[in-house]
Amino acid sequence: MKKVLVTGGAGFLGSHLCDRLLDRGDDVLCIDNFFTGQRKNIAHLNGHPRFEFIRHDVTFPLFVEVDQIFNLACPASPVHYQFDAVQTAKTSVIGAINMLGLAKRTKAKILQASTSEVYGDPEVHPQTEDYWGRVNPIGIRSCYDEGKRCAETLFFDYQRQHNVKIKVMRIFNTYGPRMHPNDGRVVSNFIVQALRGEDITLYGDGTQTRSFCYVDDLIDGMVRLMDSGDDVLGPINVGNPVEFTMRELADAVIELTGTKSKIVHRPLPSDDPRQRQPDITQARTKLGWEPQVQLRQGLMRTIDYFRSVVGEGA
Repeated sequence: MKKVLVTGGAGFLGSHLCDRLLDRGDDVLCIDNFFTGQRKNIAHLNGHPRFEFIRHDVTFPLFVEVDQIFNLACPASPVHYQFDAVQTAKTSVIGAINMLGLAKRTKAKILQASTSEVYGDPEVHPQTEDYWGRVNPIGIRSCYDEGKRCAETLFFDYQRQHNVKIKVMRIFNTYGPRMHPNDGRVVSNFIVQALRGEDITLYGDGTQTRSFCYVDDLIDGMVRLMDSGDDVLGPINVGNPVEFTMRELADAVIELTGTKSKIVHRPLPSDDPRQRQPDITQARTKLGWEPQVQLRQGLMRTIDYFRSVVGEGA
């Protein structure tokens, strides 16, 4: 049994990770400040004998004893991370420093939940881990993009300078139950609009592409990376390499929900990347991982979840 700390544990990914760790027998300490995390995501874990929750902001030091740290704390959707851009940057950078300091003191292994946003609006397609990216350092998305890039820098410097055992995972678009209904991400946007019978908002001409990974697959990749040998540091892309246009996604949501919603077009947001697709060669070879859930299957599960959420007035 390991004592595992999950920062951002009440969030979309964090709550699923807590479930997975408890299922395999670990002791889980979940921390969250509820900026974007939701109590209902972990409500089913209340009273679990191996689950503990502390309300805490990672920009402040935390003094606990743990064997592993999954650092997931940070708002991850443009709507949320742009709401308080300074705090977003602090969460990525100061949060990383605090968690790395904890890992250094306790000799814990630590995994950083980084992001495909470190590649910016890429000139290389699909994106491989050795691509340095094309990021606007002063744009409206920079608080997140550059914050995560700086966090990666800190992780590798702590590894080189202090021999901290690190893992860095670059997460590509992920979807599934427990997504925040108002996070502004394309999957949740389309589904909620469809279920409410509203127009489905398509930004730009709909030809921009994304690759969508179902949450169960993503969490499997995350756990595999943490459990991999000490020679596997990352960064490693984890995501679904199958590419879809935004129009294809909108059409699939319309079909699967049975909505009569119409598609309306809006201008493309600033610095929004045209293409995003992971090269997962390293994940396949080093982790034995690749996604198993197809988009339509994952969308159906996600739609079922949002039917209950929208019914609650979310």
